[in-house]
This record gives sequence, structure tokens and C-alpha cells, in this order.
Amino acid sequence: MNSDKVKKGLVIVYTGEGKGKTSAALGGVLRAFGHGFKIKVFHFIKKDSGSGEQKVLRQLGIEVETLGKGFTWNSENIEDDIRLARNGWTKAANDILSGDYDLIVLDELNYVLDYAFLDSEMIIETLRKKPQNLHVIITGRGAPDNLVEFADLVTEMKMVKHPYHSMGLKAQKGVEY
Repeated sequence: MNSDKVKKGLVIVYTGEGKGKTSAALGGVLRAFGHGFKIKVFHFIKKDSGSGEQKVLRQLGIEVETLGKGFTWNSENIEDDIRLARNGWTKAANDILSGDYDLIVLDELNYVLDYAFLDSEMIIETLRKKPQNLHVIITGRGAPDNLVEFADLVTEMKMVKHPYHSMGLKAQKGVEY
């Protein structure tokens, strides 16, 4: 861990309807990696699909843990999704409190909170106890108001135009995944 490089670990939230939340988080991961930080990325909804970002993170030796089975609106078993989210949070909370990392990314956690699979107060309580030097980045649409209030830095991505809506284009390899 590189605690000498961190003055105050921040809680950073990327939310909103626009594209770029995970991309912004991964930009932070690359920056931190370049400075020798120990990093772990949790994907709360994405499955281990071999996406471009998962491949490169693993090639760099950055720990990646996928906790979901894919997007929940395609779910056949919401109860199982809730169980996965709760088990995933237990793993993430343990790593947050461990003192072993300089940066932890909780990708798509806001979706899990928005779906009420997890309680935002429980998340905030854990974040209050995190090591002082740990940065935590949280992504996903629908960040709850109390998390927005608690966070040190919040960016809301606004969709102005998207090819899915304007041209009917689905997500493309190398651009969206």
C-alpha cells in the first residue's frame, strides 16, 4: 500500500444518465496504477464476460472481482441477484476495512442501491470506517441522495446524444465493453 502518497482518501461518485461512469472510474484506476497504488475493482452487476476493461486490468495485475450475472432487467431470479449483491457487499466491505488497498472501485453499486438490493446507510456506515488513506470510487445511475451528500466528489454524467437512441446501435466491442 502507498499510504505515503495519499493525504486523504476520497469517496468519489460518478452517477447520472450519461455514458462514461465506469470509464471515468477506470481512468482513475490507470492514474493510480501509474503511481504504484494497490487497487481492487468490484463489478456489482457485470459478469465475468471478458470485456476489454476486465482483460486489461487483469493483464496489469489489478484485482478484479465480478459479483453479478449481468444486468438485472434480464434476470430470471431477482432473489438470486439480491443474494449476489449482499454477498458481494460483504466481500467489498471486508476489503474496504482491511487497510490493504489504496483504491477500491465499486462499479455499478448505485444500481444495486437504486434497486434496494442493499441499504445505502449500511454502505455509508462502512465508508465512515474506511482507512483514512483509502480512495473509493462508486459508479452507476441513481446514486441515492444520502450517498451524494456523504461523498467528497460527485460528478453527474448527462446524456446529450447516444447512438442507441439516435441510430438504434447496440453496445459495440472496444467502445462500450
